[in-house]
Amino acid sequence: MNEIVKLGLILFIITAVAAGVLSVSNAITADRIAELDKIMNDLAMQEVLGAAEEFRPVDEGKFNAFKSVNSKVIEINEGYDSASNLVGYTVKAVTKGFGGDIEFMLGVSIDGEITGIKILAHEETPGLGANAEKKYFTDSFKGKPVSVELVSSKSPQGENEVQAITSATVTTNGIVNGVNEVLKAYNATFSN
Repeated sequence: MNEIVKLGLILFIITAVAAGVLSVSNAITADRIAELDKIMNDLAMQEVLGAAEEFRPVDEGKFNAFKSVNSKVIEINEGYDSASNLVGYTVKAVTKGFGGDIEFMLGVSIDGEITGIKILAHEETPGLGANAEKKYFTDSFKGKPVSVELVSSKSPQGENEVQAITSATVTTNGIVNGVNEVLKAYNATFSN
């Protein structure tokens, strides 16, 4: 019995020390991780709305109006050019894919066109759904009007068709549905 108590005490001490080391490590790296996340987010905004040089979060009223239409929106930013003219919006949202949630950023110009999409995080199958990050897929969204519902196609021809990902129907449909939900909220909130 004495050996069991001794072994339990040793295991407790080891786990307490490990927890302490992890806690200190987290405290040291948390600021750096947050800084890196902000840099990656800024780069994604620049990628999907290239005409903008500065990004500012929309006011709380606009955000809440948008979120009341699409609860899966994480953040919305206004993009301004060098002359401080509003050129469009970036919207970060989440949708369901085959492997779980897919986080993406969508750029929309004030002219009512999609300027880009970037897949930020996903757990899709490598070589299949993970191809959502590839340019052939993301570039197929560029220039599409925000006034139409998008659909996927193996050979996109129409203004509302985007490229389907081969052997990844669930991923394709998840992203297209997520974009359509963002566009629905955009049209209800920002369109004139």
